[in-house]
Amino acid sequence: MARLQRRRFSDPDEVRRLAHGSIEVVSLDDRVIGRMTYEPGWRWSVDVKPIAGTESCQFHHVGVTLAGRLRVQTQDGVELELAPGDVFEIPPGHDAWVVGDEPWVSVDFEAMRAYALPRADGGRRVLMSILFSDIVESTARAVLLGSDRWRQLVGTHNELAERVIDEFGGRLVKTTGDGAIGVFDSAERAVHAASALVDRMAGIDLRIRVAVNTGEVELIGGDARGLAVHTAARLLDTARPDEVVVSSTVRDLVDGSELEFEDHGVHELKGLPGERRLYHLVRNSQRRSRPPAGAH
Repeated sequence: MARLQRRRFSDPDEVRRLAHGSIEVVSLDDRVIGRMTYEPGWRWSVDVKPIAGTESCQFHHVGVTLAGRLRVQTQDGVELELAPGDVFEIPPGHDAWVVGDEPWVSVDFEAMRAYALPRADGGRRVLMSILFSDIVESTARAVLLGSDRWRQLVGTHNELAERVIDEFGGRLVKTTGDGAIGVFDSAERAVHAASALVDRMAGIDLRIRVAVNTGEVELIGGDARGLAVHTAARLLDTARPDEVVVSSTVRDLVDGSELEFEDHGVHELKGLPGERRLYHLVRNSQRRSRPPAGAH
C-alpha cells in the first residue's frame, strides 16, 4: 500500500560514481529514483559501456532534465537533444553524450534499479533462472501491420518486457527482435514474471509464449551463455501461445509455493541428449496480478 513519505538526494541510499559523473539514488518502497549529474565530456559509450558490457544502453529511461543538455542517439541513427525542462523517454538501445560546457542534471524515474551497476562477467558461472519469450507468428504480424507500425509495436514490447522483468527482480539480458531474454536469482520470481509478461503483452495485442529454466549460467559482456540458456531456448519451442513452460528443475525449486503446474509431456529437445519431462504453468488472475513476496 502506498504511504506518505519523502526522500532527499542530499541524503541518498547510494551514490554510483562514474569517471565524468555520479548518480544519487533514493528509494520510495519499491520505486527507485536517481538524480544523474554528468559532467562535460561524459558519454555513455565511454563512461558506462565498460560497466554495462553491452554495445548500447539497454535501459529504458523516463525523467526530466533539470540543467544542461544531452544528445541521445538510438541504434537506428535517430537523434534527440534534451534541454532544461524537457520531460523525456529514451528507449533501450542508445548512446548519449553531454553537449556544451555545462553538466547535464536530470531525475530518472524508470531505470535506476540497476543502471550503471557492475554486472558479473569475465566467465564467472552462477546459478540463475533464465526466461525466454517470443512473439507468436511475428512474421505474419509484421507483414500485416507494415514495417513502421511493426517497428513501433516491437519497441513497445521491448520496453514493456524490460519493465516487467525488472518489476519481478530480474535483469533484461537482451531483446531478440521478436522476444526477450531475462535472468533472475529466483525461480519463483522468474515464473511469476513469465506469467505477467503474457498478460501485459496481451494488453498491446501481442500473444507470446515463454519458457523458464534454471541452471549454471556464464555471464560474459552482459550476455548469458551456457547449457542452461540453450535448454531454455529449446523449452520455448514446445510452448503454445499464451503458455509458460518450465523444466523439471524449475518445478522442483518452486515446490511449496502457490504456483501450480500441469504435465507438459516428455520431449526430446533439439541438440540435447535424452528425453525430458516438462511442465506448463496453470495461470489465474490472482497469481499473476503482483510479484511474490520479496520481489522488487
